[in-house]
Amino acid sequence: LYSDLVTVRKLDAEATALQRQGELGIWASLLGQEAAQVGSGRALRPQDMAFPTYREHGVLYCRGIDPIMPLSLFRGVDQGAWDPIEFKVNMYTIVIGAQTLHATGYAMGITMDGKTGNADGEAVIAYFGDGATSQGDVNEAFVWSGVFHAPIVFFCQNNQYAISEPLERQTRIPLYRRAQGYGFPGVRIDGNDVLATFAVTRAALDQARNGQGPTLIEAYTYRMGAHTSSDDPTRYRIASEVESWKAKDPIARLKMFLVKQQLADDTFFA
Repeated sequence: LYSDLVTVRKLDAEATALQRQGELGIWASLLGQEAAQVGSGRALRPQDMAFPTYREHGVLYCRGIDPIMPLSLFRGVDQGAWDPIEFKVNMYTIVIGAQTLHATGYAMGITMDGKTGNADGEAVIAYFGDGATSQGDVNEAFVWSGVFHAPIVFFCQNNQYAISEPLERQTRIPLYRRAQGYGFPGVRIDGNDVLATFAVTRAALDQARNGQGPTLIEAYTYRMGAHTSSDDPTRYRIASEVESWKAKDPIARLKMFLVKQQLADDTFFA
């Protein structure tokens, strides 16, 4: 997991540099959200299907997709170059929240095909951000999944600011509590804790594949960089807030844990 986190962050930094050099038209950074993506990505079993937004570079990496693949999309030369069936990861979805409906339909199809109800069954995970919870598509997906008991996990990466609006402009209650109104459980996790993310996501997916219906996971994390390379986050947040979240850096936290548990040494980290 540590190796995944470090590799994904490096890939993100390289893509940001490519955009600055004019090689990419735009880039959506995952800086600060590595643990949420790696933890949930590694929690998926081979038969599970993932529906990403346009920022899940860490999930793609965990599913074995060449990390160069997403770059061509942001360069504007294709619409995503990987095979969704081979890797069990759908194409990136640019329209905010639309992938939750795609995922819900796919999950309902799994049930109709009789591929749920046992430990070897299939499950679906749909990724979206806190801003997407204000979209009608997401709420419709919640309704359909709840009513039809779809084998799906809704994985919300709450990075606090959506595109440029703070969380209080998105909701009056914690996002995970919304699930109750749609008839399925919701849970908030520390999205900067890769071990907690892995454990809770794996459990929710297993519940889904065993016929226990959907779950909403709110991964409470923070977008350290801009929404995309076209955004200026200094317009809507202060530097001291960013610094306070740097102290919760997912890579530094896991490194400290590995050292304290004597599970890794300087040679490994080097």
